[in-house]
Amino acid sequence: MAHLLSTSYSVKFSSGCKPYTKPLIQDSALFPKSVTFQTSKTPFTRLLSQGERSRSNCTVRATTLSASREASNEPSQGVHESSSEPSKSKRVMVIGGDGYCGWATALHLSKKGYEVAIVDSLVRRLFDQQLGIDSLTPISSIHDRLCCWKALTGKSIELYIGDICDFEFLTDAFKSFEPEAVVHFGEQRSAPYSMIDRSRAVYTQNNNVIGTLNVLFAIKEFGEQCHLVKLGTMGEYGTPNIDIEEGYITITHNGRTDTLPYPKQASSFYHLSKVHDSNNIAFTCKAWGIRATDLNQGVVYGVRTDETEMHEELINRLDYDGVFGTALNRFCVQAAVGHPLTVYGKGGQTRGYLDIRDTVQCVEIAIANPAQAGEFRVFNQFTEQFSVNELAALVTKAGEKLGLDVQTISVPNPRVEAEEHYYNAKHTKLIELGLKPHLLSDSLLDSLLNFAVKYEDRVDKKQIMPSVSWRKIGAKPKTVAA
Repeated sequence: MAHLLSTSYSVKFSSGCKPYTKPLIQDSALFPKSVTFQTSKTPFTRLLSQGERSRSNCTVRATTLSASREASNEPSQGVHESSSEPSKSKRVMVIGGDGYCGWATALHLSKKGYEVAIVDSLVRRLFDQQLGIDSLTPISSIHDRLCCWKALTGKSIELYIGDICDFEFLTDAFKSFEPEAVVHFGEQRSAPYSMIDRSRAVYTQNNNVIGTLNVLFAIKEFGEQCHLVKLGTMGEYGTPNIDIEEGYITITHNGRTDTLPYPKQASSFYHLSKVHDSNNIAFTCKAWGIRATDLNQGVVYGVRTDETEMHEELINRLDYDGVFGTALNRFCVQAAVGHPLTVYGKGGQTRGYLDIRDTVQCVEIAIANPAQAGEFRVFNQFTEQFSVNELAALVTKAGEKLGLDVQTISVPNPRVEAEEHYYNAKHTKLIELGLKPHLLSDSLLDSLLNFAVKYEDRVDKKQIMPSVSWRKIGAKPKTVAA
């Protein structure tokens, strides 16, 4: 266990606030912090209520420096694991590293010997406050998380708190960290959130498209050899009545043959933003020679990775609500608290799924096997296909083994989508590069259900049923009653 240390950090204000220094007591290893605040006019600040805005006039714009740079000669304080790190570690910037997939990925890459920096505006935590929802799991602050990781492993992860839609902030982060690869999770990731009202739809498209465009310009200006690993979504493809290829399709028309980007049929303002991202990235690869890998990810389930299991301070978030929760995670929580599994419509909606342990593995594989200059690669990132009805049946069976009385109900589908359809998506490229999938098993379902039972007292049953309608979205801002 790490010694109890007292460090200090300086906070600098650029809007007339006086600097001050105060002690920071952490049950962790030494983690110096230097955080710069400036007023920010980026889009996510407009989501704040007037009351919140009055308390947030100074928005974080620069960086928490890692101990690896300022205290590389300090003796280690934690229980360190051996690793076969290269003499010069590759520098990886994880944008959105405080989120569900980003946090697990940042820890995994750090453990594997990469030098990691997290860039995050922490706006995902604000969404919970706005909507009156919360993670099933109690998640620590990003600072406490990183202190714990340093204490346990001796490895530092740099932290840059700010909005990538603010290009000046992103420029500072790029110049400071000089990444060789950028893993981009930093987008509003929820289709239902993008369909709440006009303001959330506009925010989603502005945040996602402009943020990604800023990342592309930052790579062009400050890191021409940097490899962009972008988290896309299988939802870009929709549910066509033909096989889904990995990014491109070869077609013959009127006697001529060409290989073209696979047609996109997005089904929400969120998915449309991802389609535009893909087009922007493909264009900049062609025009500027950027190297990029687009990981079209399926629906992620699970909460545990080897790294997040190391300590309760490192635990990942697990969303079960109707806005941010994904199907299998939601079903396991519903089963744990005795709520009927909520199948939307006929339940034949079929998608690709993967364990979060495979998410981090896929990202690592993409980084270790970078795209060539000017190449825009697309990998379909999932391991198995299930319909919603098939998932419900699996959870029901697993719940019964644990003595849970699991029922299923069909609820009106809030989305506009086919409820019965053909679905066959290719996903061989990551397997060929070495992905070893964690397939959905009885033991994994048992683990997820037991995890949900452990935290069932944190479940707010009012958040389980879907509350966002694709057809009823309107221009009037939608608020959450206290």
